[in-house]
Amino acid sequence: MSGGVDSSVAALLTKEAGYRVLGCTMRLYENEDAGIPSGRTCCSLDDVEDARSVARKIGIPYQVFNFTGEFRSRVMERFAACYEAGGTPNPCLDCNRFLKFDRLLRRADELGYRMLVTGHYAKIGRDEEGRFTLLKGPDPRKDQSYFLCGMTQAQLSRTLFPLGSLTKEEVRRIAEEHGFLNAEKPDSQDICFVPDGDYAAFLRRFTGRDYPEGDFILRDGTVVGRHKGIVNYTVGQRRGLGVAWTESLYVIGKDLDRNAVILGPEKELYVREVRTKDMNWIRGIAPSRPFRCTAVTRYHQKEAWAEIVPLENGGIRAVFDEPRRAVSPGQAVVLYDGDRVIGGGEAVDSV
Repeated sequence: MSGGVDSSVAALLTKEAGYRVLGCTMRLYENEDAGIPSGRTCCSLDDVEDARSVARKIGIPYQVFNFTGEFRSRVMERFAACYEAGGTPNPCLDCNRFLKFDRLLRRADELGYRMLVTGHYAKIGRDEEGRFTLLKGPDPRKDQSYFLCGMTQAQLSRTLFPLGSLTKEEVRRIAEEHGFLNAEKPDSQDICFVPDGDYAAFLRRFTGRDYPEGDFILRDGTVVGRHKGIVNYTVGQRRGLGVAWTESLYVIGKDLDRNAVILGPEKELYVREVRTKDMNWIRGIAPSRPFRCTAVTRYHQKEAWAEIVPLENGGIRAVFDEPRRAVSPGQAVVLYDGDRVIGGGEAVDSV
């Protein structure tokens, strides 16, 4: 229970379905670690009190679990390392993979609880062979299956998504009907430990390192300006470059050895092939031969058809029918068969 409306209604519906329910909030970091003195983040005292209030109204016990050590090593440090390696990380996937559906499930075992319930907008089903499937939620605007692509068969067998068939409007109406104080609480839009969106400032605080200025260059090595630190930029960025040129320039890559940010026209953002590492296959079985499906290379992106070629290193090569724009290392490439999630992995490069 993050303190938001989704997890609150998920807890309510689970209790009404007849389950024995324990509400819990994961304490993920100390605000000081992220340079946050106060405010409404998912780890703030305000959110804990909101979750506690809802648990009291529902009539379920409530606990706060301190997972700050695991979150720092498995999410925050990985976030920083990916940025420093030139990528654009997605820490929500790591949080689901290492905290919600791993550490929290182990805590459930310790306390004698069988199932983990979350407020994600996704569904769990079974295929013709009896294996668990991960399916999209009904509302494309809120579907969160992208962030769940790392789930395993064992995790799916122990998870409930009570909001899987509901829209956000229906969830807020249920919360209002039950008098929840967070019925109209806004959704969080930022990474929880970077609520102001200033990733570079977080990295300087977290790592204690400075990120020196360097050159903006074109692919041919032409210097066209100076950047303010390589971690301030991500593939596809156009605003805030401060470079005057004969045409609009975008970030198309980074040269870490030269501490340079590579710029180019928009057409150079498009790629046909993407390679990934660490693929997770929802069925628990890696395919042995190429196949076709749709794929996305970032959240809320329109799906596109591609040929998927499994690689011996556990990754894939996705060859898209049409070029994809601004694919960044560190983001998840997620594969779909209609509403069913096939699997996902981390993008490492593209051409």
